[in-house]
Amino acid sequence: MRQLLAWTLAAAAALAAAPTAPTARPDCPRLTTSWHGDNRARLQRVIDARGTCSGHTGAVAAFDWDNTVTKNDITDATLSWALRHDRLPRPARWKDTSAWLTEAADRALTAACGTGAGAPLRTSAEPRCTDEILEIRENATTMSGAPAFAGHWNHRRTVPQYAWVPQLFAGRTPAELASYARAARREALAAPVGATRVLGTHTVPAYVRPYGQMRDLIRTLHRAGFRVYVVSAGAEPITEVWSQGVGVDAAHTIAIRPVLDRRGRITTRDEGCGGVPATRGAVIPYIDGKRCWINQEVYGVRGAAAWQRQPWRRRPALAAGDADTDVTFVGDATGAHLVIDRGKPELMCRAYDDADGRWLVNPMFIDPLPRRTTPYPCSSTAWTAPDGTPGPLLRPDGSVVPDQAGRTP
Repeated sequence: MRQLLAWTLAAAAALAAAPTAPTARPDCPRLTTSWHGDNRARLQRVIDARGTCSGHTGAVAAFDWDNTVTKNDITDATLSWALRHDRLPRPARWKDTSAWLTEAADRALTAACGTGAGAPLRTSAEPRCTDEILEIRENATTMSGAPAFAGHWNHRRTVPQYAWVPQLFAGRTPAELASYARAARREALAAPVGATRVLGTHTVPAYVRPYGQMRDLIRTLHRAGFRVYVVSAGAEPITEVWSQGVGVDAAHTIAIRPVLDRRGRITTRDEGCGGVPATRGAVIPYIDGKRCWINQEVYGVRGAAAWQRQPWRRRPALAAGDADTDVTFVGDATGAHLVIDRGKPELMCRAYDDADGRWLVNPMFIDPLPRRTTPYPCSSTAWTAPDGTPGPLLRPDGSVVPDQAGRTP
């Protein structure tokens, strides 16, 4: 009972501390597209309260990219294009591409793709090679089902198969990778909604679409004086190509940043955050890593403090995501936590628990999921510990989030 009372008082204090929306003037920037339920009105209240309508500028809005701003994954679209056009460089040893690649994965990739630096992989004519790469990217296993990654990593700071994609392009320049992303973007935007293609034995999406509602939201936020950022667990040269299409420039785009060699070429190392130096993928914008990168790059917080939740004025006013990888930074937002429902347990448990009354859940704008028929396992396995073990999801006061039923669409 005391824990519940403490949590209720804390939530009430947070609500009292936040600015309230003024009566909207006719010249306030307005959202123009349709949203689920009252989400448009609630987003508009945040825009009015924290933007130019109430005399403010400089509030931050932060968006995940893949399946939040767009339908489908732009890193996967670029990898698909590169595989079909023989743009991946052949590594001298597959083991060199990731700090966690297993012997089984090394053997499978060597058998299917070969080794020997200097020549591109001929994946367009080698479906076995394409299959092994896609299976490792999608499921972290080889085509035979063996684990592709093993060892120790912080499961709230990285996931090896996400870090692996930029590492596959080691030896290329960021400009070359961006050119692949532009070609993939043209192709994905031209493909009809619902289109797929077969690569090896894998069927993958052939199209990507920016959501019109997200374009309108980002445009309205800009007009209202917000600083809008994209924070993604994809490769930064790829994400920058796409984010510019919705008006977010490279300076406001945060993703995996490869370390370059003396010739300006991508290496298998990437930049660090929160006092962690450059590594081979140990710290990327993933779960708690997204908070770290926002704190460091947006608010200038350095060292270990970047991993911690910051005071109210050093947190985004609005944050949006679709997956568990987004849960920490979306939860940090002070005005609205916008969730695109893809059925991811930790994020949906937080959203439906709605501890501060500011969580907004919206179905996907294209091909929304059916309503979940069983509760999310919030009280048992929804949270992932740094060592990868599942456990119950806790509120800030230590109480357990009860299992939550799906409520959208």
